[in-house]
Parts: sequence; C-alpha cells; structure tokens
Amino acid sequence: MDTSFRIFVVEDDPTYMRMLRYFLELNPDHEVHVFATGAACLDKLNLNPHLISLDYSLPDMTGEEVLERIKHYDQNIPVVILSGQQDVETAVKLIRNEGAYDYITKSEDFRARLENDIKQIKQKINLEEEVDQLRREVVAKYEFSKSVIGASPAMQRVFRLMEKAVRTNITVSIHGETGTGKEVVAKSIHYNSTRRDGSFVAVNMGAIPKDLLESELFGYEKGAFTGAATRKKGQFELSDKGTLFLDEIGEVDLNLQAKLLRAIQEREIVRVGGEEPIPFDARIIIATHKDLGEEVKAGRFREDLYYRLLGLTIELPPLRDRGNDVLLLANSFLKEFRKQNDLSNLVLTKEAKNKLLGYSFPGNVRELRAVIELAAVMADESEGILADDIQFRSIRKEDAFLTEELTLEEYKRLIIHHFLKKYENDVIKVAEKLDIGKSTIYRMLKEEKEDVEQAG
Repeated sequence: MDTSFRIFVVEDDPTYMRMLRYFLELNPDHEVHVFATGAACLDKLNLNPHLISLDYSLPDMTGEEVLERIKHYDQNIPVVILSGQQDVETAVKLIRNEGAYDYITKSEDFRARLENDIKQIKQKINLEEEVDQLRREVVAKYEFSKSVIGASPAMQRVFRLMEKAVRTNITVSIHGETGTGKEVVAKSIHYNSTRRDGSFVAVNMGAIPKDLLESELFGYEKGAFTGAATRKKGQFELSDKGTLFLDEIGEVDLNLQAKLLRAIQEREIVRVGGEEPIPFDARIIIATHKDLGEEVKAGRFREDLYYRLLGLTIELPPLRDRGNDVLLLANSFLKEFRKQNDLSNLVLTKEAKNKLLGYSFPGNVRELRAVIELAAVMADESEGILADDIQFRSIRKEDAFLTEELTLEEYKRLIIHHFLKKYENDVIKVAEKLDIGKSTIYRMLKEEKEDVEQAG
C-alpha cells in the first residue's frame, strides 16, 4: 500500500525550485515532483497529488489559469499559491472564489506557513480515511446476512421485501412487536441502498415530550421561544440525502400529524419560528408496534397520513414464530459477547438450547440478547452454558407456562384460565375465542371446584 504524501512543486525559478524540493524531501514520507511550467504540471495530474505548491507567475500561463484547470480535473486537490507579491485582493479572490487552499508570499516565514498547511492537509486526509473506513465497516455490519439473522420462512419473506426496498426510495413501513429488530431492519435498508453515504437519522417519537417533538423534527429559529438562543436544524434537515427513521410513529398526537403530513407530502419543512420553507431529500422509514389501521378507525391517527406512510410494508414476525432462528440468534449474540469479553471456549449445551426453544420470548430478539449475555456471565466456561444458566425474567408472567413441561390436558387448563382472566371470566367470549363449547369450560371449572373441596 502506497503511504507516501505526493507533492507537486510548480516553480520556474531554479533557486526556489531546488530550495523547496530540498525542504520538502527532508520528510522521507514526501514524494516530491517538480515542474517548471503549468502545462507540465497539468500533464501529470493523473498521479493524483495530495498537494500542489503553485507559483503565481509562470512562463506559459498564470497561476490562476493553472489553478482553474487543476480544480476542473479534481476540485479536492489542495493548491497552495506561492507569490512574490503581497496582494491581498488577489489572495482573497483565489481563496474565496477559485478554491485555493492558501496564498503565501515568498517571505522569510513562507516555509513555516507551508509546513503548517501540509500538516493540516495530512490531518484532513487521515480523518477522511477514518470516516471512509468507519463507513465501510458500518455498511458491512448492516449487510442483510450479517445484521438481520434468520433462516425461517417468516424471515425469508422479510429478506425478499428488504431487497425490494433498497432498489427504490419508496417509503417503508415496518411493523412488529417491541424488540423484534425494527431499527436494525431500517438501518440495513439504508446502508444497502443508494443513500448509504448520507446520514441515517433515527427519531423515537414516543421518547420525546410532545411539546418538544415539533422543534426536534423541524428545528427552530433563534428567538422562536424562551431558551432558543441560536438557530437549530431539525431531524428532517439533518437527514437530507439520507434516511429519516421515525420510530413509534403511532405515538404522535393529531396536531403534529397534520404538520408531519405536509412535510412528507411537500418535501419541505418550516422551522419553528421561521417563515421560509426548507426543502429536504430524505427517504422515510417508519416503524410501530401498533396497528395503524385500528388507530385510524379509533380516530387517533389521520387517515391521509396513514396512506402517505404506508409504502412498502414489512411485518417482522415475533421470535416465538421463528423456530430455530432462536438458536441462530443466540449463537450470534454469544459469539459477539465472547469476542468482547475474551470467553473463547464458551458454548451453549444441548439442554440450554432446548430451554431456549421452549420459551416464548415476549421481549423478542432484545430479550434473547439479554438472556444470552447474562447466561454467559453466570456460566462456567469449562462446562459451557447450562440450562440453569438460562434465566428468564419476563414481566409478562402469563406467558411463562409455555416453558413448563406439562401434559396436554394441563396446558389446556392453563390456556383456558389465561383467557378467562383476559376476558374477565366471560365464559361465552372465551368459548368463541378458543373455538370450544362453553360446556367444556363450565365442566373444567366444576371439576376444579370439586378437587378443591375434596382436598379440603
């Protein structure tokens, strides 16, 4: 890999040319090329220099003409103008209008100025390389096969829809229970789309107080309200050329829904306290655990906004409907935790896997990650993760019976009691929901009462 810093020196004065070359080559990382004319420099631009030191007075063309042609070739090449004349007006014009990096007069301190410019340019290049590397890592992280794990038929349907989503800028609507991975899917769509170089901006609509949500989304002007000491861009502006992910969209109140509709429909926003419309170009992805259709029927969500946001709908299945995906995810989380904590030999035992497969995971993928990380801490590395190391702490106790080893008759009784509790002992409604005769429920309750009396 070429790590040299390539510098072009364009200078027709032989003395200055030798001095610059000597000075610059004192750093062994510098690869210095010298040219006596502007044409000679332009002919070698294909070498892609990191910096060009350009004399303003050349025999074949002016420094301004050479600068213009360099910027036409690649506007990102930094060009430092060296001149024997201290002309402030020319310096300002070249830097502000023509894109020169700096204007240095050939005085006693020119070497220090040039050295400082080189230092700053190197820092900028290093920073850009770090950003590019991070971007590549993020893109790789959110490849479908790496970020969204699953082989079940339900997840294969999700993958097919995600592949369709990345081909266009269509609005995407992601639905699923809490913890199913809606934001991970949204990020995967973004980083696999043509907008991957733009920002992915996520806004949890339910986590921001209602009176602050408008200014958070649309930004505000200085003095718009008490405390607005400066202008602030909103999330719509920050997501320009990228993706705006509106999580828990069903939590937005009706008043703000109208403004949200206008913004998405017109592709422009107005900051709080402002008057000028500001255009934005962002792909919209929404997510919710609510049934927005039912919210519309209940009058809590605008019908016009509902249809504007519908787009391509992706339904994320709950973990309990994904079969052996539980083990694929568990092993992935364990691998990640092992790497972070140097636990190279820790594995899931057969008993632990069976226990995971028998649980309903009301908290879905998020809960599974927490369970696996705790199990890894509790386990003895030499024995692996045992069934006893798997600890479920769901707050939804009514689902816990699914992890117990019971007879079919015992499961039947638990299910009936679960629905009786849910529907306040309405036997007729429970019989309809479970598609069984109400006499079956009455008989079960009678038998249980008799068992209690006999035991007493």
